[in-house]
Amino acid sequence: MEKKPLQFWKLGLSLLILSSVLETSSRLVEGLELTGSYDYTKYHPMDEIYKWMEDVERANPELISSAVYGNTTEGRDITLLKLGLKTSAVSEKKVIWMDCGIHAREWIAPAFCQWFVKEIANSYKTDKKLQQILQNVDVYVTPVINVDGYEFTWSNETNRLWRKSRSAPPAGNDCYGVDLNRNFKANWGTVGVSFDSCSSTYCGTSAGSEPEATAVMDFVGSMANKTLCFLTIHSAGQLILLPYGHPEISAPNYDELVSVGEAAAAEMKKLHGMDYTVGTSPQILYPNSGSSRDWARLIGIPFSYTFELRDKGEFSHLLPEDQIQPACEEAFAGALSIITYVHDKAFNSGVLPNAAVALTIWSTVMAVSLNTGVLV
Repeated sequence: MEKKPLQFWKLGLSLLILSSVLETSSRLVEGLELTGSYDYTKYHPMDEIYKWMEDVERANPELISSAVYGNTTEGRDITLLKLGLKTSAVSEKKVIWMDCGIHAREWIAPAFCQWFVKEIANSYKTDKKLQQILQNVDVYVTPVINVDGYEFTWSNETNRLWRKSRSAPPAGNDCYGVDLNRNFKANWGTVGVSFDSCSSTYCGTSAGSEPEATAVMDFVGSMANKTLCFLTIHSAGQLILLPYGHPEISAPNYDELVSVGEAAAAEMKKLHGMDYTVGTSPQILYPNSGSSRDWARLIGIPFSYTFELRDKGEFSHLLPEDQIQPACEEAFAGALSIITYVHDKAFNSGVLPNAAVALTIWSTVMAVSLNTGVLV
């Protein structure tokens, strides 16, 4: 009789352990099902991307959280995923920013942001270097900034190549939308833009006139002093663009930006043999102003790049789905190369924080009035 309490205790403990194992197994299976059921080699409409964001966060609660940090002209949420691991090793985590889909027709860009999150979620548990990065840095990923425009490109085939936002026309005009990548406070309206609202490069009525651009500037600007890198993903042309779009301004760390960009391009080429050209927009594309890349550099974020993904003209913004995987694989290699470099510089050499302060001062004195966004 004295043994029965012990036997019942052992039985209760066994049931508790079994319950815990089953619960853990259920979560693992759920995570596998979420990964397996979503096709990363297809383009997805916005409702499916929103659902994917919810699913990937739920499947990876220790890694991923989400936040709405703005709303579009038509009232849709602009939502990001934050990738990072909790740690007590650093007093303040640094930040890396990545956004996709600022131009509505560039569908490969949102596809890459989703691919990027998937790759991180699938590999961080076994990749010690990636664990170290995620313990020191939070990576903020916005799969689609221009949600209204992206939705519009899915509405019918006629609208597939729409580029701009869907903001209302100015008075006396009937042409919708603003080129959001000409609307940032970075020498706004000075070169490579149009003031005609019917143009695909219409820069808006003023710097930051569009809620999508303002959302990014407010959110990233609030943590600029701890942001190591700003990556904005576009297509096409197979380019890695660095600041600045204005031909008369050069970044003070231009040589390093080129070197880091060329290292990324080399990693990208290793996968599928695709060449990516590195340089400023005036050097290898065309001059422009008001870009998010230039804005990030001007507020003191030391490393800022635009990735122009595949291809070089055969399909352009209508990149076939059978190229999503190779395009994303090479882009991931390039992004990870840059992320690793900026992380190691910040946490191994101890140089970057002081450099960032110096660069902020330089930006303020040399380049821009952030109140107007005009070259001074």
